[in-house]
Amino acid sequence: MSIHIFFDKGGFDGNIFGMMRRLIEGLVDIIYPAKCHACKDKLTQGAAIDELICLRCWSKIRKNTPPFCHYCGRRLDKSGFAKNICPQCQRAAPHFDRAFSPCVYEGAIRDLIHEFKYNGKEYLGRPLSRLMIEFAKEYNLPVQMLDYIIPVPLHNSRLREREFNQAEILCGFIAEEFKKELRSDLLLRHRRTKTQADLEMRERLLNVKESFSVHKGESLKGKNLLLVDDVLTTGATSSEAARALKNAGADIVFVLTLAN
Repeated sequence: MSIHIFFDKGGFDGNIFGMMRRLIEGLVDIIYPAKCHACKDKLTQGAAIDELICLRCWSKIRKNTPPFCHYCGRRLDKSGFAKNICPQCQRAAPHFDRAFSPCVYEGAIRDLIHEFKYNGKEYLGRPLSRLMIEFAKEYNLPVQMLDYIIPVPLHNSRLREREFNQAEILCGFIAEEFKKELRSDLLLRHRRTKTQADLEMRERLLNVKESFSVHKGESLKGKNLLLVDDVLTTGATSSEAARALKNAGADIVFVLTLAN
């Protein structure tokens, strides 16, 4: 169990608050020793990422490596080498121009995303977004040409249940790193859909069809956008979101997810 405590120092002696914070955190560590959010083993001081993830689990995160599908960003097997397109994208090209993902959705990264997304661990956004930022730099993603960074939105009812949008948290760190404008007000999810993980490929496409709309569409005309989400599986959600953005006049829509 990990507990994060914050104090407002306004108007009081910061040293007193610092002493109080360290005392309480020390007691919390005795009662509830910090554990890795992936494997749940006790963390060793100084041997963890942001005091949240053990180095063993961090090193086990499987990274995506070239060659990538020119559309969805998945690693290509031999059957897709010639055309630079995976079989899935050959059957139905997505509406976004290109997608990128630093990690393969398995093992430690899958466990961390689950903790982040469903168990209220929004503070995992910092180390997880670092994987996306490092990938963007390593592979020279065309960040300089972007006008806005946009999170894939949640429906209002799901946002009330979860209390935060994991895509928007990731967006915040990415936008800050690359000095780009974060716009969470332009893309809306006007229809609540079923959880995509429970559906087959065709059902996923139908589930998200026409579930997104655009607000302030004039702000999108001729703009190049980066759409951010946590996971790209079939690509149906990102593709449908990109379709709404392009119908509103967006020029290029790239997608960056944590894993695929």
